[in-house]
Amino acid sequence: MDNRSSMTALMSAFARAYHFKTEKRPVFSDSAAERLMTEEEYGGIAKYVRDGIDFFAPELAGKLSDSEALGYIVSTQLAPTPLARAAFCEESLKTAAMTGTEQYVIIGAGYDTFALRENAFVSTHTVFELDHPLTQADKLERIKRAGLSYNDNVKFVPVDLSSEDMSEKLPASGFDCGRKSFFSWLGVSYYLSEEEIGRTLQSIAKLCSEGSSLVFDFGDEGLFDSTDRRVKNMLAMAMAAGEPMKSSFDKLTLARLLEKHGFLIYELLTPADIEERYFCGRDTIKPFPHIDMALAVYKP
Repeated sequence: MDNRSSMTALMSAFARAYHFKTEKRPVFSDSAAERLMTEEEYGGIAKYVRDGIDFFAPELAGKLSDSEALGYIVSTQLAPTPLARAAFCEESLKTAAMTGTEQYVIIGAGYDTFALRENAFVSTHTVFELDHPLTQADKLERIKRAGLSYNDNVKFVPVDLSSEDMSEKLPASGFDCGRKSFFSWLGVSYYLSEEEIGRTLQSIAKLCSEGSSLVFDFGDEGLFDSTDRRVKNMLAMAMAAGEPMKSSFDKLTLARLLEKHGFLIYELLTPADIEERYFCGRDTIKPFPHIDMALAVYKP
């Protein structure tokens, strides 16, 4: 993970923070994300985003105030997927905890703030945050700077997922493969080839006891041919950042890939499902076409 990847994680955190700060009825309430940024940094990202109105909506350039342009871009382009996947993930996690899940593994944690917000959960469950050493070190420095602290049940596992196997790193950090666990893998699959996704699923499966769960998001088979402007913008931004999106799946191909590694799809949300569950009645925040979310259960 390099600086571009870290910026992607930071932009997601900014979108969650801005949404929580400005929405009367937040889709997802991330009360800690803003505290990971300095006031100067938050303002700098806000300016960077609102100055992008010429790219995101050229027909609105010059017609919106700075605050209106910022709100429009965050609500339409930056926030929908991070908000929906975070809400889906944490809802699924809490349901799993009621049926015996004891460990929570956040793969590619970035600036995820779950362990800073959910003290009751963390006090009775072990949480493992996996990320590139540089990004993880930056996050820990931000936490220290903000005067925040973690429960001892939170374990930080530095791992370069492009060259290291999490199935070796996690047990060395105290993870118990015999306990029912929940894995989140958000905002990653798009950037990997099918072969790379298969290797990741294989690594996760090595760590799973029966009944463990995995939540992830992915692009469907129409992603790369989409004519939707928001989707085209997303693909263009990824390409410009040197991190092109590589994979998309129809439901049958995805199900077969998961089954190969012992996972069965338990719940799958299409954009229509996401709209109904999280964005119903909202004017500007709408799900991205061709972006789906899945909950899979390990049943070898």
